[in-house]
Amino acid sequence: MSTVEMEVFSNGQLLVLTVLMLVGGEVFLSLIGLASKWSKLRKQAAHKSRRVEIHHVAELEMPPAAAADIDNPTSTADDETSKSLEHVHDTRLRRDAVRSLFFVVLAILLAVHVLGAGAIVAYIVHASPAARRTLRDKALNVWTFAVFTTVSTFSSCGYMPTNENMIVFKQDTGLQLLLVPQALVGNTLFPPLLAACVRTAAAATRRVELRETVKQGGELTGYYHLLPARRCAMLAATVVGFLAVQVAMLCGMEWGGALRGMSPWEKVSNAVFLAVNSRHTGESTLDLSTLAPAILVLFVLMMYLPPYTTWLPFGESSSVKDHPREETQGVRLLKSTLLSQLSYLAIFVIAICVTEREKLKEDPLNFNLLSIVVEVVSAYGNVGFSMGYSCSRQISPDGMCTDRWTGFAGRWSDSGKLILILVMLFGRMKKFSMKAGKSWKLS
Repeated sequence: MSTVEMEVFSNGQLLVLTVLMLVGGEVFLSLIGLASKWSKLRKQAAHKSRRVEIHHVAELEMPPAAAADIDNPTSTADDETSKSLEHVHDTRLRRDAVRSLFFVVLAILLAVHVLGAGAIVAYIVHASPAARRTLRDKALNVWTFAVFTTVSTFSSCGYMPTNENMIVFKQDTGLQLLLVPQALVGNTLFPPLLAACVRTAAAATRRVELRETVKQGGELTGYYHLLPARRCAMLAATVVGFLAVQVAMLCGMEWGGALRGMSPWEKVSNAVFLAVNSRHTGESTLDLSTLAPAILVLFVLMMYLPPYTTWLPFGESSSVKDHPREETQGVRLLKSTLLSQLSYLAIFVIAICVTEREKLKEDPLNFNLLSIVVEVVSAYGNVGFSMGYSCSRQISPDGMCTDRWTGFAGRWSDSGKLILILVMLFGRMKKFSMKAGKSWKLS
């Protein structure tokens, strides 16, 4: 979130901001954590190796008479030695696994930034005269812009060296599509990319520690971003599902609104770019204040969710202990697919914003998001509070309007009232769905 215009910064200041964004990024910080753990495990392995060597020396120098006084001296010494050697082996395996993972993450970090910045420069120089003209008018160096934008996008900072963020490039679909994969692999899709790279490295090098890392995942290395293969697959599917919902809503509600004046391909590209950036990256090609309130509520929900939110119906929550035997697999799958209470409230608010979208534009002082949220939560909790409706708050006064002692919902359309009835029924029976959403992993 910028508090000053970005174009006031000089080229050198932009480079300083670039370094700050890089070292503050999630992947870079996790790389520092891996380096620290590697150093710690290396010291532990060296210390345990010295202890085993000292133990062997002590056995060799023990007098025969002293050894005879001990019951079963040979078996006891062998057991202790084997345990010590096993501990040393485990520590060395973890050390080697952490070291290999460190180099894999470092390779990903370098590859994304080098290839990303190079691709942006090549695109601007050889394929986009409009982008070259924009940078020239703003006195921005092409390489500075490319490196700054790549680091900001991968680190999920959302800064751009232009005052208008990406709005100035809203018709440059090529640049948008170059930034989309950088935003994804730097945030929501980093675990699937990391897992694929680890598997590729294990197959190419056949190193023992990499094969064990593939088998045990984060349990061996303690690396938070290294998720199991099934979790990675479901994470990717969840991300695609969220993107599809957002793109469909943006195209459906803003095709002739905020996206007006663009070609069909440009509209789709802008919708995809906004949908991707709503998950923590924050770059925008449109003025968010011009979007429909329903889309803003959806964006709020997407921003609320952690980056690795995953629908995982085949995890630990599906154990036999948690479900009666008479329940079929289909029933268990249906129960695990249900959402949390907060998710349903957000969906209801979005639906009402869709049905009342015209009044939200024409009468914003009465029909605003806060009033709708209060009405929906009040209906869900069977409370009955209402913000009410006042003719005096109308921006364009209607001579036929009269104040009545009715709730705010009394001014809604029939569709909106029907949705509110469903909210009240759902809230009345919420005890039957309070334990829902077990298959959604918010971590």
